[in-house]
Amino acid sequence: MSSEEQPLQPLDPVEEAFVRALSRVLLALPRVVDADLVRGAGLPLSEYTPLMHLSEAPGKLMRMSELAAACNLSLSGITRVVIRLENQGWVQRAKCTQDGRGWNAVLTDAGLARLEQAWPTFLVSVRRNLVDHFSGQDLPQLTAALLHVATPNGQTTSDS
Repeated sequence: MSSEEQPLQPLDPVEEAFVRALSRVLLALPRVVDADLVRGAGLPLSEYTPLMHLSEAPGKLMRMSELAAACNLSLSGITRVVIRLENQGWVQRAKCTQDGRGWNAVLTDAGLARLEQAWPTFLVSVRRNLVDHFSGQDLPQLTAALLHVATPNGQTTSDS
């Protein structure tokens, strides 16, 4: 054991319960929001999420690699999703003007309209399945803790 390593410290029952509950949320929440979106708006979460990120990006465009990172997908994974969105007329792919090597995903007006149509379903689902369960809690403090976990090396994201 190096001097920088600390001895193993087992989780106490409260910590163990927290870790297990968080693990269940991380698995269950995307599934339930996806089911709500598909049922209520006919749009899976895997397509809603890139549309959302593109709608918030300057010029409504992002490099494919940046969009992949924002959606927590591989480059090949986001390419498959963007091709589906492109086939529906919601996104276009365009060569990056900065270097000519990469590709941008660009949200179309039809894609923005589709996102706006699905947004109320997303909002209701996220409120019911997540936000309402934290009523009365210190959300800014909880958000800061979650961001700290999500960016362990002190990196900042565009979401923060």
